[in-house]
Amino acid sequence: MPDFDLIVTGGLWFDGTGAKPVHRNLGITDGVVVRVSPDPLPAGPDTEVIDAAGKWVLPGFVDVHTHYDAELLVKPELSESLRHGVTTVVVGNCSLSTILASNDDCADIFSRVEAVPRHAVHDALDRARTWSSPAEYAKALDELPLGPNIATFLDHSDLRTHVLGLGRAVTRDTKPSAAEIARMRTLLDEAIDAGFLGLSSMSNPLDKIDGTEYRSRSLPSTYARGKEVRALNRVLRRRKRILQSAPTVNLRPNIAKFFLASSGFGRDKLRTSLLSAADSKAYPPLVFFMLCVAPLLNRFARTDFRWQHLPVPFTVYADGIDLVVFEEFGAGAAALHLKDQVERNELLRDETYRRWFRKQYDDKFSPRIWHRDFFDAEIVACPDESVVGRSIGGVGADRGLHPVDAYLDLVVEHGPKLRWRTTIANDRPKYLDKLAASSGVQMGFGDAGAHLRNMAFYNYPVRLLERVVRAQEAGKPFLTPERAVHRLTGELADWYRIDAGHLREGDRADLLVLDPAGLDSSVHELHEAALPEFGLNRMVNRSDDAVVATVVGGRRVFRDGTFADGLGTAWGTGRFLRAGTAATISA
Repeated sequence: MPDFDLIVTGGLWFDGTGAKPVHRNLGITDGVVVRVSPDPLPAGPDTEVIDAAGKWVLPGFVDVHTHYDAELLVKPELSESLRHGVTTVVVGNCSLSTILASNDDCADIFSRVEAVPRHAVHDALDRARTWSSPAEYAKALDELPLGPNIATFLDHSDLRTHVLGLGRAVTRDTKPSAAEIARMRTLLDEAIDAGFLGLSSMSNPLDKIDGTEYRSRSLPSTYARGKEVRALNRVLRRRKRILQSAPTVNLRPNIAKFFLASSGFGRDKLRTSLLSAADSKAYPPLVFFMLCVAPLLNRFARTDFRWQHLPVPFTVYADGIDLVVFEEFGAGAAALHLKDQVERNELLRDETYRRWFRKQYDDKFSPRIWHRDFFDAEIVACPDESVVGRSIGGVGADRGLHPVDAYLDLVVEHGPKLRWRTTIANDRPKYLDKLAASSGVQMGFGDAGAHLRNMAFYNYPVRLLERVVRAQEAGKPFLTPERAVHRLTGELADWYRIDAGHLREGDRADLLVLDPAGLDSSVHELHEAALPEFGLNRMVNRSDDAVVATVVGGRRVFRDGTFADGLGTAWGTGRFLRAGTAATISA
């Protein structure tokens, strides 16, 4: 037979199905795994060999919740995911995409929610956009020199804005006509025909839009009423596609509506995946609901429902007051509404405003995502070095101030040079382990490509594996390595029905080589890296001692801390993954 293009030798091979790993050699030709053998494979003169002795060979990780929609247009290698062995990413989450609406409207809808500079989103679209329909978007992705594979949702805010116009899409007074709802259904059908995963939406009104004319309105999809939502869900059921969304966090919770929509009594099930801060500091008992409800509903209510869960502590950073959690109450949203720093500081100094902020901070009964405790908020950088390493509340106590006044004083004095952090969820290892093993939970919510200064979860699969190994060493396992790998690869690919997540003969050769000796505390550290395309430094992770090589489509894209020359410019290995084309699709 012809020489292999690539051989991976001597590694402990995980196939992505949850089967027990065994030592095997992999032979790859034309981007496909053609041999998995216990015996050595012959290498020709042009065969690249990766020595995986003492290492694990895994299917590439599948990251089901990213916001790379803008970045992939200007930096299609998406190197921060490849670095950590992620070979497939899903874009178009949370009702946000760049497919149908105008460039101006897409930038307004996307940038503030995901904390990406508006000018960067707009410039990326101006430079790269060649599409005006879902099919044309899929074709454009196919033509990009992608690093990882891309799968995508069509997005409700984008869809609604395209059909209604942004002004009508962000008002409660708008009732789409029957013709307009029919147009939305037709476009969703067209997207599914083009291979889209389904529809992503957002019902939580705390996410706000950017721009000037409609600034600080909630995302368009939050204004949709029952008739419109049910019409789109019927398309998803009929086409066996997915609804991705997030429930409301307010005094009128809508989670029961999602459970009912997912139910298959008398009709097809609706596969539903909802974002969750699963073990919330604001509501610690909520974790029991998160652990119990999905398995029970899936078993007894004929649902196909999953919580989308970040399997590591949900720690967020802020520069000054720029943090999305402040959108959830009026005083915080009022400050974020103001772009001009002088105007914003004038507001923050105002005593009437401060009384409003203090009242909402102290209100223990208002719904929340952030626990609103400045004693649990550590200052990590500030021109005043005397406060670094201390809590904001502690600084206030020393100064005889309410925590809110201490915080606002620091923001007024130092602006974005005040950098602080807090953990809003997933801080209890006991429950983090239980959630990672729960059948009702999906590994995701990493938000790669968004919140560039606030969150860095690019390597959450590696961090989960580090915890799995440490637990085994301590004699307290919560997942076997093969089950953890399955949860991060094949389980996700099968549920989303995409051709990814497996590493068997006949499968596409998307893989990583991981050194278990590199699964140490360093995988949890944070770094900064320049993102000149967006004009800033972003927070990133580094797992180079753990992930020693990444292969996409049978071609090495990353090895020993270095990316292959020309990746993302001269060539790419990723492709647009069309839903429903996986070699093995779960029922």
